[in-house]
Amino acid sequence: MSRTCWITVAGALALAALLLAAADTPVYSDHADLLYYLDSSATRRVVRSQADWRVRRRHILAAFQDVAGPLPQGERPPLDIRVLGETRHEGYTRQSITYHALPDDRIPAYLLLPDGRSQRPAVLALHPTGALGKGIPAGLGDRANRSYAHELALRGFIVLVPDYVYMGDPQRDPYDLGYLSGTMKGIYNHIRGVDLLVSLTGVDANRIGAIGHSLGGHNSLFVALFDERVRAVVTSCGFNAFAKYKKGDLTGWSSDKYMPRIASVYGRDPARMPFDFTEVLGAIAPRPVFISAPTGDANFEVSGVKDCLRAARPVYEKLHSAADRLVAVHPECGHDFPPSIRARAYDFLEKWLVPARE
Repeated sequence: MSRTCWITVAGALALAALLLAAADTPVYSDHADLLYYLDSSATRRVVRSQADWRVRRRHILAAFQDVAGPLPQGERPPLDIRVLGETRHEGYTRQSITYHALPDDRIPAYLLLPDGRSQRPAVLALHPTGALGKGIPAGLGDRANRSYAHELALRGFIVLVPDYVYMGDPQRDPYDLGYLSGTMKGIYNHIRGVDLLVSLTGVDANRIGAIGHSLGGHNSLFVALFDERVRAVVTSCGFNAFAKYKKGDLTGWSSDKYMPRIASVYGRDPARMPFDFTEVLGAIAPRPVFISAPTGDANFEVSGVKDCLRAARPVYEKLHSAADRLVAVHPECGHDFPPSIRARAYDFLEKWLVPARE
């Protein structure tokens, strides 16, 4: 089969899977109340048990894929990690690597390896928007408040920093590969990043977290939504309820870097969206999530973040008795990740990923 034909078939299969999933996904009119689900006759039922919640959570994941396209299924290929070079820093070594997403599709990344060989927690550090990509959290940019991968490595975390699509080093175009969104390509790449961390000697597979600011802030939530091996999340300036994003104008979310179906299918209208961040946040429960939502963030207006917290808290508190695992702070600043908040975020990751004896 020619490469062009393979791409065409891949796109057709992705679209067919999406249409099939969409036909079976109930339409939820209320994304703020997470303690109900729709049964097979679309009758509203109260969530009273973990089994009931699993139904609603399954619907949330299906609705997300109605927008972003289906997550690739099936056996994943060997990672085939290639080290392109390395740089020594005081306290850790930074390797420049690539690894397989799918055959003929490699992901560029930095891998930060702290000195010493004891078993360590690991973190997927997802970068904000910027041409430098992975270099931003690795400390190679000009904004110190974005160097969270570098700072976590100094704290003893093994850190993987992959490039997002269209940023950093060149990658295959996700649409040529059959994806229906840059967002879903990013999710799959980041799941492969978790595969890589799990494969490393010295990484405890039960102690993997994700952290990100802005673009990386919502990507850290997205990978946790689809990969339960992510045991703790830090999200800075990464989301709010769609109705309060840019006063309900979802143009920014509908670009090729994100989910173009938000425009082509849902008319950039929050009221027509089949999922919201209220549900994304709730569906991660009971895993710990630390949220930094500044009072002056012009991208993700803070009252919309509080709407999401208000919706998700009952899932944490009533269904999982895990109120202490959903933490939100609201620094008085703009779209930023200030030092005092980063320190609290790192303490949070250490609390949930590092055993007390360490």
